[in-house]
Amino acid sequence: MEKLLITGNGPLHGEVVVAGAKNAALPVLAASLLTSDPLQISNVPAVRDIATLIELMNVLGCKVDRQETELSIDTSQVHSVRAPYELVKTMRGSILLLGPLLARFGEADISLPGGCAIGSRPVNEHISGLQRMGADITIEGGYIKARATRLRGAHIPLDTPSVTATENLLMAAALADGSTEIENAAMEPEVTDLARLLVAMGANIKGVGSSHLTVEGTSRLRGTSHRVPPDRIESSTLLVAAAATRGRVTILNTDPDFMRYVLTKLEDSGAKLRHGADWVELDSGGRRCRAVNISTAPFPAFPTDMQAQFMALNALAEGTATVVENIFENRFMHVAELQRMGADISLQGHMAVVRGAERRRGVPGMATDLRASAALVIAALAADGETSIDRVYHLDRGYASIEKKLAGLGAIIRRV
Repeated sequence: MEKLLITGNGPLHGEVVVAGAKNAALPVLAASLLTSDPLQISNVPAVRDIATLIELMNVLGCKVDRQETELSIDTSQVHSVRAPYELVKTMRGSILLLGPLLARFGEADISLPGGCAIGSRPVNEHISGLQRMGADITIEGGYIKARATRLRGAHIPLDTPSVTATENLLMAAALADGSTEIENAAMEPEVTDLARLLVAMGANIKGVGSSHLTVEGTSRLRGTSHRVPPDRIESSTLLVAAAATRGRVTILNTDPDFMRYVLTKLEDSGAKLRHGADWVELDSGGRRCRAVNISTAPFPAFPTDMQAQFMALNALAEGTATVVENIFENRFMHVAELQRMGADISLQGHMAVVRGAERRRGVPGMATDLRASAALVIAALAADGETSIDRVYHLDRGYASIEKKLAGLGAIIRRV
């Protein structure tokens, strides 16, 4: 099993280009099932979750041609609507196939999803929304089995603004008969990007970017070309790494508008930031950062996917800060690993109190989920001595060649 070896060696410096957003690319790939026309997708990240979804789509009968960061997808020969457990278990995003398969083919059998073990992420919102649209859904033998002659437009108030539920229902509504309203919809940039793709395919969607979406269904969507937006979480992770190591780093091929809350928190920590339309520069001035309080919430507030990375930053900062996790109930599994490196963190329910210390020590560590693995990398970059991180397959699910990018910024890091 592969692992990373990291030796702390001072500030990160330089420029780095981020990949396309995994969480935007996954629903875009799923949306290709809504049409028999080819779909051309560019800026697709080379991460494990994308490779898994491509493999899953091949099982369904899709033809996916990949040339580096560009994909050509042809779903005209789909011969199966069953997404098997063997693939679905490794990636929660596979639930995104449910809506498109049901809308276009009238049936879908999707194994209950896996992915990071960071708490209960039920599929209730997906199922109840599709049922409101007329789907007959049962759960048998670990599979969601959905059937519908043709989905009907419906009023769907979501109990929570689930990103994947919003995306699934948005795709299903695009081919439904009549008008669908989704209330309390997620407003994350990845949802907005999917809506823009669907509009380019011929869907009629109002309220894009808001919490109230209205979709007028159509009988057919067409193929198009689409560029996946930059990964705001990878961008933010690299900026936090720069702050933790007291460095100066410029992120290229990014979008500062997607990261406003994170950038504000980095400024609160004492870092100086500059940005343009597609770049962000962080300059720590060689100084140790200040601890900042964090409380996760749906977009446009602070993203849960950056909670672990900021906890690692706070563990190195001046002062004491609280980190409150409001999205997932089990997203503090990285705390034990950070504590092994000497971090002073105490847990109080869904809140962590982090007391900063100037240096940490390198020790053997283990990744527990995707973003937790990024937090360990950040801690290791600023630690004394060598840190080894096992189970880096978690990291590979969402970060493309992260060790090469960090090495390009001066880090001593290698995969073995």
